Amino acid sequence: MKLRNDYTCPLEIVHDIIKGKWKTIIIFQMRSGSVSLSQLEKSIEGISQKMLLQQLNELRHFGLINKESAPGYPLHVDYYLTERGKRILKAVEIMQEIGIEYMVEHHLTDILDQKNIGYLK
Repeated sequence: MKLRNDYTCPLEIVHDIIKGKWKTIIIFQMRSGSVSLSQLEKSIEGISQKMLLQQLNELRHFGLINKESAPGYPLHVDYYLTERGKRILKAVEIMQEIGIEYMVEHHLTDILDQKNIGYLK
């Protein structure tokens, strides 16, 4: 993923960095600390391993996450948010709250219930 050469505002850069279906979800899933590839795969419904790896590489490229490999066999890699990633997480958490509010207002709480996402009734 490349950034454009011409921008009219800093928000365009951030948009280009996190745009797409999966990046904000990946960032949100990393909110509790470092996670393995398999943990991310299990927690993100519908993402393929290939797509997950691609998105993780893009997030690493832009400095939002990093990875740490444990020595030994089998290979074990954990991914974690960088300081910039933790700052983006704050914005993602606000986006999550707004999404929950919208779903409650529009009676879409079945999905929230299925995923055990808390909300005020």
